[in-house]
Amino acid sequence: MAIVLLTTALVIVVALLTAAGAGKLARMEGATYPTALTRAAAAFTTVLTLAATATAALAALFA
Repeated sequence: MAIVLLTTALVIVVALLTAAGAGKLARMEGATYPTALTRAAAAFTTVLTLAATATAALAALFA
């Protein structure tokens, strides 16, 4: 149970860091705040989707 919680926390931290980086890069390119927030949200959901897909693939592999 502890490994699952730690892995979940790690994935969320990586997703937040990716979103922050995407938002910062968008602002550096001159995007408005709403556009930067949209790009950050897209990056966040992409990382979570990738983690869920990898988890599903590994679960199917080991089942």
